[in-house]
Amino acid sequence: MKIGIGIGYSGDKMALPMEDIQLAERLGFDSVWTAETYGSDAITPLAYIGALTRKIRLATGIAQLAARPPANLTMCAQTIDAMAGAGRVIIGIGVSGPQIVEGWYGQPWGKPAARLRDYVAIMKKILRREGPVAHDGAEIALPYAGPGSSGLGKPLKSILHGNPAIPVLLGTSTPGNIRMAGEIADGWLSMNFVPGDMPRLSRLLDEGFAKRTDGMRREAFDVQGIVAVHVTGDPGAQFASMKPHIALYVGGMGAKDKNFHKDIMTERGYGDVANRVQELFLAGRKREAADAIPDEYVDNTALVGPPERIRQRWQAWAGSGLTGVTLLRPSTAVIELIGKIAL
Repeated sequence: MKIGIGIGYSGDKMALPMEDIQLAERLGFDSVWTAETYGSDAITPLAYIGALTRKIRLATGIAQLAARPPANLTMCAQTIDAMAGAGRVIIGIGVSGPQIVEGWYGQPWGKPAARLRDYVAIMKKILRREGPVAHDGAEIALPYAGPGSSGLGKPLKSILHGNPAIPVLLGTSTPGNIRMAGEIADGWLSMNFVPGDMPRLSRLLDEGFAKRTDGMRREAFDVQGIVAVHVTGDPGAQFASMKPHIALYVGGMGAKDKNFHKDIMTERGYGDVANRVQELFLAGRKREAADAIPDEYVDNTALVGPPERIRQRWQAWAGSGLTGVTLLRPSTAVIELIGKIAL
């Protein structure tokens, strides 16, 4: 299994944990993953990290579709890959939610599944450089010929002869979009994976793979999960500190009737809990919403406890069927511990 570290996006002051990233590279970690919401972006840090490292792969997990057109994201990926060393860049993309798409980027929510399909198709065409890029999709078209068009647009071919094999992974949560990852992408990023999920998820990916037309082999397809690791002698206290974040996503990340994180909790058999968490959170009772989440639910999603407990529980992740796992904002101690356990 390939191990990565996820540094996410920056807080109120821009900062990168370069010493930890360089430590991870020395220990043999595979990748470092950035993210974006409505603050620091996912692309710029990768260029900086690439200049200060030699081989660790540089990945977005995720770059938001609404943040930039597919041509621009492909340009960014090819540019960093060329400067840092071919084969280092991985592009994970996702649509985010309607609150960010419309509230931050000022774009219509539209049909996100169709937009994902168009986005990947355009990126692949640009990367392959088989000819000038034209695409007539349900959500995105090149050249643009809609309202306000000059009528002068024409298909173009990338000037840069970049790496055509830069992998494009989809960060998706709904069954239909997980199938789509199997159909059109080079891999799938799961934000909510826990050991035991793979049989159900593999069926969805296989249904998508059955529609592939590019000849990609199933065994070459990456499935990357995420896990938080906390070394502590008091697991209960750590669970309590993690619950407000879960309550934020289950209770308030998205509209009441369109919340992917609430749906995930329900799929895992915690439907009553999910409804209660959302009800309390939307009523402004955020502390109570967090307290309504069982310790068991948190424990299943993370690795928490003394080093020996983490070592024992790591085995479930190592045998989960994932091809890679990203440690979520790991401390130096966690990087060193997982390096000893897994590498």
